[in-house]
This record gives sequence, C-alpha cells and structure tokens, in this order.
Amino acid sequence: MIDPFLLKAALAGLLVALVAAPLGCLVVWRRMAYFGDATGHAALLGVALAMSFSMPPVVGVVVVASAMALAVAFTTRGGGFADDTILGVFSHAALAIGLVAAALLPDVRLNLINTLLGDILTVSTSEILLIALGGAGILAVLAIFWRGLLNATLSPELMVAEGGSLMRDKLVFTLSLALFVALAMKLVGVLLITAMLILPAAAAAPLARSPERMVAYAALIGCLSVVGGLWMSWEADTPAGPSIIVMAAVIFALTAMRRRP
Repeated sequence: MIDPFLLKAALAGLLVALVAAPLGCLVVWRRMAYFGDATGHAALLGVALAMSFSMPPVVGVVVVASAMALAVAFTTRGGGFADDTILGVFSHAALAIGLVAAALLPDVRLNLINTLLGDILTVSTSEILLIALGGAGILAVLAIFWRGLLNATLSPELMVAEGGSLMRDKLVFTLSLALFVALAMKLVGVLLITAMLILPAAAAAPLARSPERMVAYAALIGCLSVVGGLWMSWEADTPAGPSIIVMAAVIFALTAMRRRP
C-alpha cells in the first residue's frame, strides 16, 4: 500500500507539471531560460522577507517574484545590454541578495537545503489545494491569452500589425511565471524551478508538429518525470526534487536522439 505522504507528493507534482507545460513551452520558444532563473531565484528573497514580517511565504514569493519579473521585462525592453546579459545579472544577483537577506534579517531561520532543492515529500493538503487553485488560475489566463502569447512569440511584428499588444502579453506571461514560481518552489526548490519548466518542454520539441501538441507532450513528460522521480527517491533514497529533474533529463536525452540524422 502506498503511503499517504507519497500520494500527496505525486498529486502536487502532477499539478505543477501540468501548469509548467504551457509556460515551459513559451520559455523555450522565447529562449528565456535565464528569465525563469531570475524569477525563481527572487523567490528566496521573498521567503526571507515574508518570514521577517510573519506572513505566509507564498505571499512574499508572489510579490518579490512578480517585482523581479516586471523589472526584467522592462529592463530588457530598453536595449542597453543584450537580453541574456541582463537576465544573467538579475538571476545571480537575485539569488545572492536572497541568501544575504536570509542571513541578515532578524528572526529569520531558513532551511536552505529545502528552500533551494525543494521538499515535495512534506507537502500538505492545504498546499495541494493552493497549488490546484493557483494552477487553475494560471491555466485559465493562459487559455484566454494563448493566441496572443503564441503570436507574440512566433511573429511579434505581425501581431503588432494586427493591433495586438506586445506589452500586455509580456505582462501576462511574466506575472503567470511569477505565480508559478510561488506554487512550485515548495516542490522542486529555487534552484530547480527553471529545470522543471524547460526540460519537459525541450524534451517535447522533437516529438511535436504543432505548438499545442508540444504543450500536450510537455505535460505528459512532466507527469512521467514526477512519477519516475518519486519512484527513484523511494527506491534509492535520493532527494525527491532533484530526482524528478533527473528523470526529466533522461527523457530529454532520449527524445533528443530523434534530432539526429
């Protein structure tokens, strides 16, 4: 018989994998892996500030990750530096500032291992409900704006010519990503959130012939990674969050072989 805590971990992981699929595909299509890193690393500062003000960590993560996402979006718009340079600066600076803040803020005691690598095996029923509600909200918003997000990714000039708003769709994407970071941080940790986004999406790319199919394959691969990673963690006594990412990396390696002539 499967232990209840393992079932809760599987349910939470599957929910996150489903939400990660469309966001991860957008990140891969837009070549914005560092954007996910910058937003994810900002979550550490959000946790530290939330604990300092005796607030739920998820509140601090949403606020700080959203601020980071908006700051990155508007900074890269200016064009003073290459986008990957700006994203790299924000990503690593956010992580360093979070670590320093956790050390300096009074009465803040972070479990850095769990915060950085996640602790999916301790997820509670209330946290699963929060992930379900937040994830449903993200998917609903993405469904409403999907055509605009897709057009802004594949042909921004055509979208503008048709009267669309690049800034509106960028804000929808960045804020959705910030909320995802808040939901997923408990499961895979600050350092592995971007991997949860891009690995299933990248693994799905060689299999799909349309954007929607790529999202569907990414969701399936993400779910398989969660189940396989939890099985590995149970059998080999390995950290659950990193084990999920390892399984996603294995699937990516297998599907990448399809690209070879």
